[in-house]
Amino acid sequence: MSVSEISRREFHRIVFAAGASFFASSARSADSFTDAPFVHPGILHTAADLERIRAGVQSQRPPIAAGFEKLRQHALSSPAYVPHKFADEIGRNPSVNFGEFDFDAGAAYQCSLMAAITGERKYSVIARKIVLGWSATLQRVSGADAVLMAGLGPFKLINAAEILRHLGELNSVGAASCAAMLKRAILPVIIDFAPFANGNWDTAAVKTMLAMAVFCDDGALFERALLYYLHGDGDGSLTHYIYENGQCQESGRDQQHTQLGLAHMGDACQIAWNQGWDMYGASDNRLLRGFEYTAAYNLGEKVEFRPDIDRTGQYRHSVISPPSSLRPIYEQILAHYHVRRGLPAPAVQKAVEKIRPEGAAHGADHTGFGTLLYACTADDPDPAPHATPPAALHAVSSEDAIDLDWLKTRDGEPAMLKRDNPVESMNSRGGSWRDRRLVSGDLYTYRFATPLLARFTPAPVSIVAGLPNGWTAGRLGPPSVSGDAQFDRKVVTISAGGKGLMQPADEGQFAAAPDGTSQFVVRFIPQTASQFAMFGLACRPGFRADAPAVALLVLPGDGIGRSRGWHVRLMARDRSGAVTTISDEPLTFPVVTYGRLVNPVWLRMESAASMIQAAFSSDGAAWSSAGKSICPVGSRLGLIAASGISEVSTAVRFEIVSL
Repeated sequence: MSVSEISRREFHRIVFAAGASFFASSARSADSFTDAPFVHPGILHTAADLERIRAGVQSQRPPIAAGFEKLRQHALSSPAYVPHKFADEIGRNPSVNFGEFDFDAGAAYQCSLMAAITGERKYSVIARKIVLGWSATLQRVSGADAVLMAGLGPFKLINAAEILRHLGELNSVGAASCAAMLKRAILPVIIDFAPFANGNWDTAAVKTMLAMAVFCDDGALFERALLYYLHGDGDGSLTHYIYENGQCQESGRDQQHTQLGLAHMGDACQIAWNQGWDMYGASDNRLLRGFEYTAAYNLGEKVEFRPDIDRTGQYRHSVISPPSSLRPIYEQILAHYHVRRGLPAPAVQKAVEKIRPEGAAHGADHTGFGTLLYACTADDPDPAPHATPPAALHAVSSEDAIDLDWLKTRDGEPAMLKRDNPVESMNSRGGSWRDRRLVSGDLYTYRFATPLLARFTPAPVSIVAGLPNGWTAGRLGPPSVSGDAQFDRKVVTISAGGKGLMQPADEGQFAAAPDGTSQFVVRFIPQTASQFAMFGLACRPGFRADAPAVALLVLPGDGIGRSRGWHVRLMARDRSGAVTTISDEPLTFPVVTYGRLVNPVWLRMESAASMIQAAFSSDGAAWSSAGKSICPVGSRLGLIAASGISEVSTAVRFEIVSL
């Protein structure tokens, strides 16, 4: 792939990413952060953390002193470290300055820590040189594994920049240069996370997006990462990565990747915690369950393993993978859950005792050095930011209720939630609320009443109660097919299970537009988790699985893995059940990259004189005909989707362009 193609891909991902205002004002100088929406320093380490570490090292307090020796003796912690040549591109698979950047990012982070702990400027000089050098030159991240490239090493670089700014070693100009690089080179690659991959890709993107949002004071970006961690479609959201029994999505793959995914999640929770939110406690301390399960198994204990299939449909595991060595990821979890909160964490505690003091991680995978960074007592200060409102407001609609949940604050203060149209307020400590005082088909907007001195204003959420007037949605196929439809009068989200569409009967979901709709134009908002998903527009009479139908579908090709690609296909099924393919066009770059559907597709269906005409577009302006077919009698136009996997549903989002 050429440099120009990469640049085009970045442009399209920025322009068309859903949810949208991702770019904040440039970073400000340290002395002007009193009015910033986030606490600084406040990524992995707060001012109180750095002071606790510094004091522990000075007083030779165990085990912090031993942890410091692990950091001090590491090659990347040396003030004599020589940075590599700064470049305009980094990439992974194929490798482009892969190791060079990751080594430099690690050195910047470790030397910034050394500077904060020892007070010696010789460390901050080299860290600053690395941060400014890569900030000035880096333009793009490339390769099939670009999400990992952008989600691992850059996380360390951002933490280094945050520490240097706190120490007064990175001025406003340097901070702005770093922020600009993060937005042009890193953010476009991770903006939609990695729902097509194993969960550690997602979790890496989440933690790096959170770190970037804090450094750049971008509240919208911060909430985007929070919402994905809590409710995302891919393998890396909390309840998709860690099951109720503690088993992880990658437990059947191998234990090293499982521990890596957990480490990323711990870092994400630590960032949220430092900013005033208790993501550690989400889903009844689900993260602790994952760590306990994984630590216990790798220490030789028996655990329950349930055969599973992941959200992409690509990874099935019938048995747990063999035990492996423990990664240096457990001190952070012991400190939070057991030491500070008093929760039992016996397996994590045994893991800490076995490997303490924790040393370096493997390459850029995670930070390591947990004994130095997190070992503490319950009496060590850990101040919470003042006037922090709840965040990550999320809504799910049904016919008779709207269920809302949110991320609670560290201090457990009750949330004051307000509903517009008509106005209603509620007070809750529980982190959720069910609104039943609704009119079906109406649009409702909810928002928090933020504290008077709040630094951060969470985004409101809007949703239709049930379906808009005139719409009808339902299942195609047997009762086992899962799914639903959510509307906000602009975007339709169909969660659909089912093995597929037009083959020859349907298993999935259909949402029919109001009767009499003669033209329907939608924009698919990437991405879907299932790599076997089929979705698009359909013309059909009702919800019988084998009913006559015409469907304009986006669907994967017939190959294997990345070679499968994605296609737009117009298909028709007659009364006998016979299916005909009218047209089949492969989707190309920039819509599809490395076989992944990563950019929008526009679809159009028009009905006139019993004839359906279909078209598709990659930009919403230049359209290609997909052909035409006879519209079945009594049909309605609508949206149709299936995960392509019988056991798992996937979410497909459509922006309604014209109806």
